[in-house]
Amino acid sequence: MDKRLLDILCCPVSKMPLRPLGKRELDALNDAIGAGKVDTVAGVAVRERISEGLITTDHKVIYRIEDGIPVMLPEEGIGTTQLTGFPAA
Repeated sequence: MDKRLLDILCCPVSKMPLRPLGKRELDALNDAIGAGKVDTVAGVAVRERISEGLITTDHKVIYRIEDGIPVMLPEEGIGTTQLTGFPAA
């Protein structure tokens, strides 16, 4: 993802800055998705693995990136509190 774009993106709800998901975070998220334990903020089950994503700097919400485009819709966010054992960083 383009660094200039990342510098101006923020969470549409909390306005927190975002950073790319790290490998450990992405692996933990995809493990939980595979186990059927992940819902969006709107309560819709997430069924497809995520290849890349952004996370708020306070580690509370994840937004997926599809084909290089961040999906920044508030209802599409994934809250990290539902992810047991999610890495701190």
